[in-house]
Amino acid sequence: MCGRYVLRTDPSQLAGQLGIEQPESFEQVAADFEPNYNVAPTDRIVAAIERHPRDAQAGSEAVRKLKEVRWGLVPSWAKDRSIGQKMFNARIETITEKASFKRAFTKRRCIIPADGYYEWYKPAGPKPVKQPFFIHDGSGDALAFAGLYELWRDPAVEDKEDPAAWLWSATILTTASVGGLHHIHDRMPVIVPRTHFDAWLDPDYGSGDGDAQALLNLLDAGRDPRLETYPVSTAVNSVRNNGPELVLPLEAE
Repeated sequence: MCGRYVLRTDPSQLAGQLGIEQPESFEQVAADFEPNYNVAPTDRIVAAIERHPRDAQAGSEAVRKLKEVRWGLVPSWAKDRSIGQKMFNARIETITEKASFKRAFTKRRCIIPADGYYEWYKPAGPKPVKQPFFIHDGSGDALAFAGLYELWRDPAVEDKEDPAAWLWSATILTTASVGGLHHIHDRMPVIVPRTHFDAWLDPDYGSGDGDAQALLNLLDAGRDPRLETYPVSTAVNSVRNNGPELVLPLEAE
């Protein structure tokens, strides 16, 4: 699973890495941005999405932008938003079967950038103490988590034109761990290869019948991203703790 991660890279830099060229497509997110070293489910997070403009003419190009969304997907048919508290991850093995995710997988895919994520190793023994590890790209580039997003209509807001009437939410796809990461945990986030950013974000890609496999092939879930790991302080266990000290490596004992 992926239940905690870090985002400290400025949105203007993220935009360059994600192929977002128009400043207005990330300026608002940049204005509100604060580094978060302990991102947790239900937090507001940053996602790269690509959508056709509202009331756009047929054949118009989709626009890519950074948007703030809530971590924990709330399906459009949900009675209330509380379901999102349990839907912060989606297993890629069942993504085309689960009613909560399969429509978003077809049309509403996103990339959730992260500077790394935390996972907990559980040693053997009668009373094991879980050790958190920080997992990241040694090059310093942000990771591109494969995600899905949804829009949920809040019935408590009468005017549907009011931005508050719509909750934007997202989930992170997970897969079986590869490249030795299984020694820490058996699951890991799915990482979108940079060469497939355009296709993964394109809302028109793979939208025909029988194209689910083409979308899955973009992710190449068995690919080893060659991530680096090191143990960090158990201070990360509490969401109340948030600061750069959380990603400092523990000194060898």
